[in-house]
Amino acid sequence: MSEAPDIEALDAEDALANRRADFLIPGGVIYLDGNSLGPLTVRARDRIACAVTDEWGAMLIRGWNEAGWFHAPQRVGDRIGRLVGAPPGSVTVADNTSTNVFKCLSAALAMRASRKVILSDSGNFPTDLYIASGLADGLGQGHELRIVAPEAVKAAIDDSVAVMMLTEVDYRTGRRHDMKRLTAKAHEAGALAMWDLAHSAGAFEVDLTGAGADFAVGCGYKYLNGGPGAPAFLYVRPELQEHVRPLIAGWMGHAAPFAFDLGYTPLEGIGRMRVGTPPVLSLAALDAALDLFDGVEMAAIRAKSVSLCETFIREVERLCAGHGLRLVSPRDPEIRGSQVSFAHTEGYAVMQALIARGVIGDFRAPDVMRFGFAPLYLSHREVAAAAAVLAEILETGSWDRPEFRARAAVT
Repeated sequence: MSEAPDIEALDAEDALANRRADFLIPGGVIYLDGNSLGPLTVRARDRIACAVTDEWGAMLIRGWNEAGWFHAPQRVGDRIGRLVGAPPGSVTVADNTSTNVFKCLSAALAMRASRKVILSDSGNFPTDLYIASGLADGLGQGHELRIVAPEAVKAAIDDSVAVMMLTEVDYRTGRRHDMKRLTAKAHEAGALAMWDLAHSAGAFEVDLTGAGADFAVGCGYKYLNGGPGAPAFLYVRPELQEHVRPLIAGWMGHAAPFAFDLGYTPLEGIGRMRVGTPPVLSLAALDAALDLFDGVEMAAIRAKSVSLCETFIREVERLCAGHGLRLVSPRDPEIRGSQVSFAHTEGYAVMQALIARGVIGDFRAPDVMRFGFAPLYLSHREVAAAAAVLAEILETGSWDRPEFRARAAVT
């Protein structure tokens, strides 16, 4: 076994360390839950205050023109596009992830009307499956949601598949699909490829253009740090944009929304995928949070992500051996996102004990403790310290208390 790298040396060489000061993380907290909700940034806090006081407060309705509210979904969409390998004009910010899944999937199914299968896998985020199932039932045209094991997706792609709908990174384990390979396989079979980037965007390089993806969705509140309930984004491959007609058509996707025509004429380009009025204050927070990615290459974020994850796995397995932990994330970083998950029979209580000690991760049923690694604000020292706290909790059994076993509404 090679000698473990020096933690202090890794942090000393960290080119992203100067970004930490922009995040308002409470003292005494090691935050390993950015894969569920990113922390508040100084810029987002200040931008919201400005949007409330100087824009909404001072401009009132004039803010739609004078503060640029009306065009913000496209402008912010292009900023996200840079992070996911999408050209300008192919990403827009709109609605939430579930609604965007519905819009993109309904548009994709209409483009493959003779086919009836939506192919997904058992590692997909459940809401995507709920949306797909409800859409299939609601269309009443004989569509079927076919769910296979993640490793069986490639073999399941055949000429009955209309849309392959996958989440790139498994929300529970962090396992990562090969987007390019599976998209190519879907295209060979005549199917469209739709990807959920909720656990990808902002965490590592994504290349929607290079992969040939047809549709993609993602959320703004995880690694993009846009705040709770931040608006989501969606992508449509440029060559398809003039052909897509989502099942939901709203006035913000109309070619001339303020003409107030009774008939619907879709806007040219990605804008036709918008539906309702954008959430201006939340959009302002997301826009400001994206400033932290300016001047940063996603390759640098990915390199640090791998280093943080490897450090955590090594330290946990070194310090916690014999205490019932089982790594459920892929050991190979090439097929792992920016999170590490360990299973434990008392995983919920152990996680609550960790949170009480200032190490914040989360839990996913039935027994998975999730730890997310956001390179813009985490250090190797914090990651090693988190592993040490976990080891102490397991060694002392301090997790075994009634208050740590009581299930909260959000886990």
